[in-house]
Amino acid sequence: MERFLILALVGLAAQLVDGSLGMGYGLTSTTLLLTAGVAPAVASASVHMAEVVTTAASGMSHRRFGNVDKRMLKKLIIPGAVGSFAGATFLSNLTGDNVRLYVSSFLLCLGLYILARFLFLKDARKQNPKPPTNRFYIPLGFVGGFFDASGGGGWGPIATPALLSQKGMQPRIVIGTVAASEFAVALAATIGFMISLGPDKINWLWAGAIMLGGIIAAPIAAWIVKSLPTRVLAVIVSGMLIMTNLQAVLSYTSISATIEQFIYIVLIIIWVPLTAYMIQKERKLSNSKRMNVNAAEKTS
Repeated sequence: MERFLILALVGLAAQLVDGSLGMGYGLTSTTLLLTAGVAPAVASASVHMAEVVTTAASGMSHRRFGNVDKRMLKKLIIPGAVGSFAGATFLSNLTGDNVRLYVSSFLLCLGLYILARFLFLKDARKQNPKPPTNRFYIPLGFVGGFFDASGGGGWGPIATPALLSQKGMQPRIVIGTVAASEFAVALAATIGFMISLGPDKINWLWAGAIMLGGIIAAPIAAWIVKSLPTRVLAVIVSGMLIMTNLQAVLSYTSISATIEQFIYIVLIIIWVPLTAYMIQKERKLSNSKRMNVNAAEKTS
């Protein structure tokens, strides 16, 4: 019962991150299961089973708050579902310890990418690129779906930044549409795992716990998506992904325990001040916007 409640809280936190940031549910949940010693394919299968329900709840919540673009949704779901099914089949047929190394390395890279995306990359929407076409959506959907299923997460981290880089895209619409389209991705991945692994390989209790937490958090995340300081959340989530998956990757090396501890200490020394800096920066930005609004009201 205690483990069920812990996993339910993890599902709740993961859905709050995913629904607000447009990414993070699969990454957070899969990382936790891998840390607990669950086989990569079983972990991804269990998380995607939970996501079938949580993404449906998240999609309906975002649609209720007007955060979903139906045209964009239709262009994403088919290639996303095909890629997800292929990724689930690919992961299910991998064998040996290298499977965990592949998944952990992928999650580690996504953690670094999320951090770089929200800290260093410029907003490409200001560069006036061409409007997206099917040539953009089809490969994006397939690649995002494939890595989401085979890596235990990746639909949001791949699809959300790519869409935000396009001309005229509103962040809340992108986040809401990506969250809604993830239902098809999760469903296709679950079908792929069911065929390749069999229903008995899915940890139904864990999937149910993560699912319950995600359902509770879905409407809350949809409601706060317009005001949450996403950069702060991105730094926290990416730091967690980097720390946990780096441990799994280093376990395949011959690095001594002393050097590992030194690496973790250095990461913490960087991560904590960076988080504090982003919080302070967001507060200053919020205060600046408030002052500009007040000044505009006085002049009018």
